[in-house]
Amino acid sequence: AWKDDNDDSILDHCRQVAGEIPIFGFYLQPAVGGRILDYSFWREFVEIENVVAIKMAPFNRYQTLDVVRAIAESGRDDIALYTGNDDNILLDLVTPYRFGATERRITGGLLGHWSAWTRRAVEQLQTCHTIATSGKAVPSEFLALAIEVTDTNAAFFDVANAFHGAIAGMHEVLRRQGLLEDIICLDPDEGLGPGQKEEIDRVYSAYPHLNDDDFVREHLDAWLR
Repeated sequence: AWKDDNDDSILDHCRQVAGEIPIFGFYLQPAVGGRILDYSFWREFVEIENVVAIKMAPFNRYQTLDVVRAIAESGRDDIALYTGNDDNILLDLVTPYRFGATERRITGGLLGHWSAWTRRAVEQLQTCHTIATSGKAVPSEFLALAIEVTDTNAAFFDVANAFHGAIAGMHEVLRRQGLLEDIICLDPDEGLGPGQKEEIDRVYSAYPHLNDDDFVREHLDAWLR
């Protein structure tokens, strides 16, 4: 809503509504309409009392770190952190972010990627929480799974074509499962990118353990009544 405003204007607006509603920050990558918001922006943002959560989706490790460090250095421990980094989902959810003696963690995700193959996503989130609270090293098998999920996301989000088919790609997966009739988007110019269908075919074949097609098939009739 404030894409053309400067950072100070955005902060001023947030402060104005702070007494009225809880505020949920959303850091969106520029490739799909967001803007770069640096550490100093987030450090001021988390001083707003009504901030309750931040979703980080810059698809960039440095920019994600800016947000977490801002919260850690503010001393606040009442702001929930959610990953929107569909390119780094599982690793975001098991990583301890330490700044001196202060540690913060990302506790959940708000991810377009999780709109499909969702039963597996629930299982993956549970695994992430188990690992994060165990105090043990992250298993190598989990690290391999994280890369498989990222590779799958590259196909679903049409990374090869600068995210042109991100929405249509998720629709295509849901269509294959019988949950959508077609992949039409609100914007008539949106659709699958060149080669994206083949990429989705590839990850379906390479990582059959990641889909939940059997579960969806079992419940489809009841869900679509």
